Amino acid sequence: MDDVRFKIAEAARMAGVSASTLRLWETQELIQPIRTPSGQRLYDLALVERLKTIAWLRSEKGLNPAAIRESLREEAPPAVEAEIAEILEDDDTETSEIAVGQKVRRLRRDAGKTLETVAQATGVSVSQLSTFERTSYGLSFTALHTVASYLGTTVANLSGQEQGDGGESLIRDGKWPTWPTTSSGVTIQVLAEGRNQMECNRFQLAPGASSEGAYQHEGEEFMHVLSGSLEIILDGDRFFELNAGDSFYFESRRPHSWHNTSDGETVLIWINTPATF
Repeated sequence: MDDVRFKIAEAARMAGVSASTLRLWETQELIQPIRTPSGQRLYDLALVERLKTIAWLRSEKGLNPAAIRESLREEAPPAVEAEIAEILEDDDTETSEIAVGQKVRRLRRDAGKTLETVAQATGVSVSQLSTFERTSYGLSFTALHTVASYLGTTVANLSGQEQGDGGESLIRDGKWPTWPTTSSGVTIQVLAEGRNQMECNRFQLAPGASSEGAYQHEGEEFMHVLSGSLEIILDGDRFFELNAGDSFYFESRRPHSWHNTSDGETVLIWINTPATF
């Protein structure tokens, strides 16, 4: 029985999540599946149990990827952990996954602010900020927006979307640049590059993905759902259920939060103007 191997769809079903969620957890260093010579992912019983633990920590405890990794750390081989730690601590690493946290740290230090100062001003704990600066993980979508605003920048700028002078921007189908993944289950793909008046993005939301709180900023927003369904809440008491084909427009200064309400992935076009997110 110990030699049983499950394909990704079977393992996902046993863990109560989607196959896309398992692929996401893999990129977040939460799980490392067995690979066949052809590259197919397989999961043995021990890995399936680990998947169930991750799912429980995420849904019942509300832990983010960084906290889940910490909870599972004792199960990881020391050599692998040491290698990951060395990569994350390397300030010269150019990977986009680490760059966002490094940018936050540099902005904070340039402003002469301590972790405690930023934590008190934003409501984000010192431990969360410290973890994020080192790993680019550990802050919710809403918390990252709050920290960026306090440091005088935007999430788009931290993620590299505002690079370039704007003007013409052509991005072919499926070739969208992707923001570094900082929030569990949220993938943001750029549809127009440069410093433009509009931030045009394609959001892919895994099952259960959400903003994890409300946020607000200057400007106006437009969204169009391509597939799945999304609930958006304005002012804390205005609920809107959007399904495939639906569009929605609102003022960004109104506190807004959202979450994927479908059993599968939700994909939508999301435009902010001006570039204040």
